[in-house]
Amino acid sequence: MSERPVRVGVIGTGALGFHHARLLRRLPGVEFAGIYDSDPARAAHVARELDTVAHPSLHALLDRIEAVTVAVPTSAHTEVGLAVLSRRIAALIEKPLADTVAGAEQLVRVAAEQRVILQVGHVERFNRAVRAAAPYLEEPRFLQTERLAPFQPRGTDVAVILDLMIHDLDLVLELVRSGVTEVRATGVPVLTPHVDIANARVEFANGAVANITASRVSRERTRKLRIFQPTGYFSLDLAQGNGHFYRLKPGWQSLGATKLEDIVEHVRLEAPEAESLKLELESFIRAVRGEGEVVVSGAAGCQALTLAYRVADAVQASPLAATRP
Repeated sequence: MSERPVRVGVIGTGALGFHHARLLRRLPGVEFAGIYDSDPARAAHVARELDTVAHPSLHALLDRIEAVTVAVPTSAHTEVGLAVLSRRIAALIEKPLADTVAGAEQLVRVAAEQRVILQVGHVERFNRAVRAAAPYLEEPRFLQTERLAPFQPRGTDVAVILDLMIHDLDLVLELVRSGVTEVRATGVPVLTPHVDIANARVEFANGAVANITASRVSRERTRKLRIFQPTGYFSLDLAQGNGHFYRLKPGWQSLGATKLEDIVEHVRLEAPEAESLKLELESFIRAVRGEGEVVVSGAAGCQALTLAYRVADAVQASPLAATRP
């Protein structure tokens, strides 16, 4: 296997794309080839700040790379992603994979036809708390998530379901690994024309249930995940990157215990500190080099988007929606 560095670029240098470029230019095994942004002034500013090259066109960048991360607005994911994949250039496309399920399916299909890597930027898969809990997870049966954020204009061109909740929809799908049988949801717009706070109940074929809440009109920022399984209970703080696992002691039935503390042991969950986005980008480069599997495949990104739209449809069909003026 060749040790030659992978030539990588970044398309889109907004708030998130800037950090893609910041991290990629320093990753081992990467030859960073520069950036492209449809706003020349923004591209020039980022190029100066990061001491890299701003290419004058998308194709000028594509001519010089073999892998790229795409951090353009969601509405442009399909168009830009197809331009990349059709040239057999590996792509990491930020979440959500596309703004429509049809667009996401097209990206997945073209990647398969071209036999090129497509990864989706569901960065919470690399969260420290999730990584720390992974060795103890076993058949989750009930999951609760809370993702609450103060209002900010970025991302409000879509409902909170596609903006924030989709992070947790992807996590839940990965943790449960069973088909979705029913979705019920409610939500309301508060500060924008789109739904700003929503709650969904997702039921799975294996009997698992997830209760998922997302808001972008909260006073404080919260990212919590609670998981209940036959052997115990997880409380994960995704914002802090740590958590707790309370598990049943072996042979607890014979302990003659009278208190919960006598039959449950506490495991503090911690993983080595690392920037989640950096871990995601490292995983992408390993996959491009043939040294590892794609962590979040195009198919997984498409599945999360499909569920997000099922939640959005359920919100529109809810009695709460019917009572709005």
